[in-house]
Amino acid sequence: MIRFYYNLAPNPTKVALCLEEMGLEYEPVPVDTRKGEQHSPEFLKINPNAKVPAIVDGDQVVFDSNAILLYLAEKTGQFLPPAHERGSMLSWLMFVASGIGPYSGQAVHFTRFAPEPKEYAVSRYVFEAKRHWGILDARLAERRFMLGETYGIVDMAVWGWSRLVPFVLGEDGFAGLPNVKRHLEEINDRPAAARALALKDRHAFKADMDEAAKLAMFPHLAQKVA
Repeated sequence: MIRFYYNLAPNPTKVALCLEEMGLEYEPVPVDTRKGEQHSPEFLKINPNAKVPAIVDGDQVVFDSNAILLYLAEKTGQFLPPAHERGSMLSWLMFVASGIGPYSGQAVHFTRFAPEPKEYAVSRYVFEAKRHWGILDARLAERRFMLGETYGIVDMAVWGWSRLVPFVLGEDGFAGLPNVKRHLEEINDRPAAARALALKDRHAFKADMDEAAKLAMFPHLAQKVA
């Protein structure tokens, strides 16, 4: 059985969706990052980068959410495009990994958690987050799913983050992203999405972003403390 190390952040959530869509048996193993559990010696043996998600599948250890999606798709033969569309799949999968996720995450960090002064950082990362989401919206204006009419792992990767567009870009974040919103709502209606989101009821994660949580989540702060 696959061991799935997770919390409720976007990247683990898209892997939960993938596991549910593929009907794979898995054991969810909570990693409470606000308690610093990602820095434990046991977890660092699984992911030296101290981040979730990660999976252990027999003797295979896979970390980074989009790597996990691709691994599971190749393992099962599910939710992959035809061979002639593989290049497009890889391009958009990496676009989410290198653009949507990092810029959205940094936008959240600087708008909600970073101390002042931060005007330059907020301007840069909110702009880049909006720009990347705009590229996705334009893509989805021309097709039902990211690669056409067929749902696949790129859509799962997008869904993990699109659920949080209002948190990333503000309450009106979907105002300029009608196609991303339509795409999100269609995936939300899938039974596997409901099962993936139900993981939130399996374990109570720490909710407070107190000083201990900040040190665990943002290790660079420990240098200032030292």
